[in-house]
Amino acid sequence: MRNKLLIGVLMCSFILPFAMAQEPSAPSSFGFGFELGLGTETLPIDDPTAPADVTNQATYQKLALKPDISFGKIGIGLDVTLHFNIKPGQNGSNIEIYEPDWIPAKAGKTFFELYLPKIAYVRYGQKGENLFVKLGSFDDGTLGNGFIMGNYSNTRFLPETRIFGAALDIDGQLFDFPFVGIETFAGNLANFDVFGSRLYVHPLAGTEMPLLKNLQVGATVAADTDPLRYAIDSFRSSVGNADTVTIAGLDTKLPVLNTPVVSMAVFGDLAFEPRGRWGTMAGLGGKLVNIVLYGAQLRVLGPDFIPTYFDGSYDLFRHLKYQALQQEASGSVYAGWLANLGFSLLSDAVVFQASLDGPFAAAPASGATITDYPHLWGVLTLAEGLLAGFSFDALYEKYYLGAPSPIGTGNFWKDLVSPENAVIGAKINYKTGPAVLSLLYNLRYDPATGDYVVTSSLMSSIQF
Repeated sequence: MRNKLLIGVLMCSFILPFAMAQEPSAPSSFGFGFELGLGTETLPIDDPTAPADVTNQATYQKLALKPDISFGKIGIGLDVTLHFNIKPGQNGSNIEIYEPDWIPAKAGKTFFELYLPKIAYVRYGQKGENLFVKLGSFDDGTLGNGFIMGNYSNTRFLPETRIFGAALDIDGQLFDFPFVGIETFAGNLANFDVFGSRLYVHPLAGTEMPLLKNLQVGATVAADTDPLRYAIDSFRSSVGNADTVTIAGLDTKLPVLNTPVVSMAVFGDLAFEPRGRWGTMAGLGGKLVNIVLYGAQLRVLGPDFIPTYFDGSYDLFRHLKYQALQQEASGSVYAGWLANLGFSLLSDAVVFQASLDGPFAAAPASGATITDYPHLWGVLTLAEGLLAGFSFDALYEKYYLGAPSPIGTGNFWKDLVSPENAVIGAKINYKTGPAVLSLLYNLRYDPATGDYVVTSSLMSSIQF
């Protein structure tokens, strides 16, 4: 099938985020872990005799070395993977190394694009602390309330294109100056295409006014300098040179309740996109009895405004979003909504979260932009220890719910279970002693070609 260049993509795009979610949360002493993984993977190979629209593939053995070191709030993890084949030769054996793993020219990457991602992560602290630093793979790149950038992921093209990003958050309380703070994020340090920053202030931090002393007011700027980076050549040719996409906005957030029974914060945003597009929202969210996660937003959106422009699957749909921005905004102001619900049980041993957003207006009978139809995102995690040695992780994200053919089926409920315009992943682990057996199934719809990239694999590893 055409454009299966990334046949192994989502295998690692789910291994890494879930592994990162299980990183030690600021242990008090030195820690060392090591994982040795063995398996197979199907990867693209060069074949000068093949037609231009055909991607040739070969199956390689996979050896993964993943040391993990932590000391206090500091942690570093490496992911060094070797793909190879052992073939009979004149002397009895011949080892073929997959050269794009190590030679930038063979991979079509720069030195930093190829070698920086071999660092799985470097971190200090956790998001929300006075000082948070993280470098590596992300599934949760968020600035402020997430109305401009929310849960951005740089893992969608693993392992063919593995990306090394960075986040740095500093709150003034670190220096006994609680009036100001900053959040920064870069999705790709080697290319520096998607990045953003948010500066915020606590204007009433020096007062004793209940509630209001915790008021936070911020300003965010985020940009993409290469919005056609992952588009196919024919699409690039039709669009021509792409301009940088810059989005800016103002936001506010105020915690109003923080008790063992209920926590709640209220927040609001105003954002501006190119060609006069604008959108605003007001919302609330928190926890009930420290178990139920909830949130809701009401949105007032200008014509063709795209909420959370930099979202979890942005790298897959970025060329379509850019194409939508090139059209002059048309239509009238409309109302939108977002609702999210989930739960966290047994100290996060079972976690489920889902969000659904869309416009209040009826879906158009023909034509489609990414904002015309509802969008669903959901994750489910079952940690190790509840069901003997089993653990489970899954992700589902779906765009264009209820869109007419050929984009969708025209029926919301049918589209909900259709793989088109979807990113689907599941990983089941079974651990016995130091050995871990992992079964993965992943499906990614490629909007650039209309093809599906499907990966199913079985991998074993040993953890020390």
